[in-house]
Amino acid sequence: MGRRLPGALPGETAGRRLTSIAGGRAAVDGPQRQAPEGVRELRPREEDEQPQPEQGRLWHVVLSVAGRATPLGELRAALERLAHDHSFFLTARYATDHAEIRYWEEARDLHDAAAIALRLWGEHKGSANLPPWEIVGLEVVDRPTYHQRVAEGFGDPPPQLGGVHPY
Repeated sequence: MGRRLPGALPGETAGRRLTSIAGGRAAVDGPQRQAPEGVRELRPREEDEQPQPEQGRLWHVVLSVAGRATPLGELRAALERLAHDHSFFLTARYATDHAEIRYWEEARDLHDAAAIALRLWGEHKGSANLPPWEIVGLEVVDRPTYHQRVAEGFGDPPPQLGGVHPY
């Protein structure tokens, strides 16, 4: 390790010294200096150059799960708890051995929305007392695609929108 300079900060040695770059108050108050070669001045971007903050988009998710037969009363109660836990929950249809959950998910892209959807059942298994079923299907489409399908008569929402209902 190198020799420490007198008055240096901890970790600062003769070979490594903290320095500052002219700018901020010194640049405004002090004499105008030419920037060293290879250093460019930072300036605010023009209005049309502003980077857009990364925002999530809405994705319509249909998650299909299936497994061993479960009493309908227990299954309905578990799906209602899941609906309470998951804020974007839209609707669920169920039978003794399978269920379909439709909801909106906010995510940056399709990969994130699908990853969240694939974790949904497992992460809420304990808190909602869901049956130990496996995911057997997944559909994730963006909002414009979902609305286009509905407008064209394909992919209509279930007849009973919202809540938990038997098939």
